[in-house]
Amino acid sequence: MYTKEDLILHLQEMELKPTDAVMMHSSMKSIGDVEGGADTVLDALMEYFADGLLMTPTHTWAQMSRDYNVFDPATERACVGIIPNIFMKREGVVRSLHPTHSIAACGKRAVDYIRGEENATSPCPPGGCWDRLKDINAKILLLGVTHTRNTYIHSVDEVMGLADRLTDQPTAMQIVMPDGSRKEVQMYRHFNRTLGTDCFSDQFDKMRLIFEKAGAAVNVRFGDAECILCDARKIFEVCQTLFSIDPDCVICREEIPMQWWQ
Repeated sequence: MYTKEDLILHLQEMELKPTDAVMMHSSMKSIGDVEGGADTVLDALMEYFADGLLMTPTHTWAQMSRDYNVFDPATERACVGIIPNIFMKREGVVRSLHPTHSIAACGKRAVDYIRGEENATSPCPPGGCWDRLKDINAKILLLGVTHTRNTYIHSVDEVMGLADRLTDQPTAMQIVMPDGSRKEVQMYRHFNRTLGTDCFSDQFDKMRLIFEKAGAAVNVRFGDAECILCDARKIFEVCQTLFSIDPDCVICREEIPMQWWQ
């Protein structure tokens, strides 16, 4: 059974610095038995990155719809697992106001980092929280999950303006603001007509070996979990190269030629 001290040691073994900015996608089940469960996992992470910026997705895209269209960041559960749902309720943690792709964050820069997300009209717009991970030299820790959960790749799609990634029409939503008022927004959703699905991120793991070859991602361990530690800026550079060659390579190809990355 893992203790908080064991988990902190694993973070050190990843060569993560306490001052790093880290976006973490997670599977609690993959970590194995932890003394104190998910709370201990968060204790370890929040203690270690106390001088950095710790973030998790607190997405609500799975439940938000034309009929269920009021997003209250104070009460709406995240659809991405137990760790984000506990994290966003912790003291000192703030949550962005994006109605489908919010994040929770803690650290000295957290409030400034999440500011303005209520003005987004798409999941991961240029200049938004997801896009700016590269600008702050953030790490992305895929804890027990693969690149199929790497939301950051969606932001590369949007920055590059790739076609067939969003719905033709937006969905009307409301955001409950901190003062209790409601802000009306029009939100485009993820959708790929070629595959006929909003979950085309299921294709992202096709880039895993190229990410490793490019030094954009390395395999690490946290508890029992097999993890991938990514450099956001390098992930952006690799995706930009691949998508410049073939914008639909992860959607239409069974595999991506390794020689595309030199």
